[in-house]
Amino acid sequence: MKTMMAKSFQDLSSKRQFHWTAKVSNEEEQQEQEQEEATSENPSPKHPSNRNEEVKTPTENIKAQSFKNPEVSTTKSSTLNTIHENKTDDNQSASATRRKLQTIAVTRLKSVLTAFGRNRGNYQQGLGTRVVGTLFGHRRGHVHFAFQKDSSTQPAFLVELATPISGLVREMASGLVRIALECDKEEEKKVARLIDEPIWRTYCNGKKCGFATRREIGPKEMQILKAVEPISMGAGVLPGNGEEESADSGEIMYMRVKFERVIGSRDSEAFYMMNPDNNAAPELNIYLLRV
Repeated sequence: MKTMMAKSFQDLSSKRQFHWTAKVSNEEEQQEQEQEEATSENPSPKHPSNRNEEVKTPTENIKAQSFKNPEVSTTKSSTLNTIHENKTDDNQSASATRRKLQTIAVTRLKSVLTAFGRNRGNYQQGLGTRVVGTLFGHRRGHVHFAFQKDSSTQPAFLVELATPISGLVREMASGLVRIALECDKEEEKKVARLIDEPIWRTYCNGKKCGFATRREIGPKEMQILKAVEPISMGAGVLPGNGEEESADSGEIMYMRVKFERVIGSRDSEAFYMMNPDNNAAPELNIYLLRV
């Protein structure tokens, strides 16, 4: 009885193993069949058989295509040449623009330097910090003041005062003389230099003495300045022309000294007489004011 039960148990287990093996083999065959069908429907991309095979660059591809097709070669080469020409044109235009801007900048700088040099030259031709001052006039005439850069140059400032020269001589004999010339400041009128003002109010030691007028250098004034040109400092009398003495004829009184020019601002300048005796106290001061 036991032997029969053992045999039946072995037969049953062998049958189960057979069925499981068959089932597994069937499933494997079915999976392989499905994979083959999927492979046939969606073929995988071809990969290079040699893993060490190099990937060609775009330039090599262009060359390869160009070798195979001459028309493609011509088109590609013309495209590359066009791109190179465009880059060359852009570089040339950029360099031309840069040169143009540099030329404009240099031109502007030259114009500024030229204007500065011209203004500086005018200033030097006008008056410096040390000037030569000449006070002259006929005995019965009015006082004339002339300021020069040096004794041989044209006067940069010539003004005629309403004060008689005889009265100014008396004032100077009494001691220090201060002469102030004032003009009005007008916003509409723009004058570059203070010495270019045409009309002045005159004050001598605080007393109003009429008006002073700016004069242009004439033949008579130039003749007087030429006569006293060799004189560096001093005072005296020049002979007249032999005619009857009047306001515009006869002997000419003069005084020639050096002044120190001090510019306070655009609207104020001062001329301090440099004493020939080397004393600290000046004898004549002249002030120009724009108020």
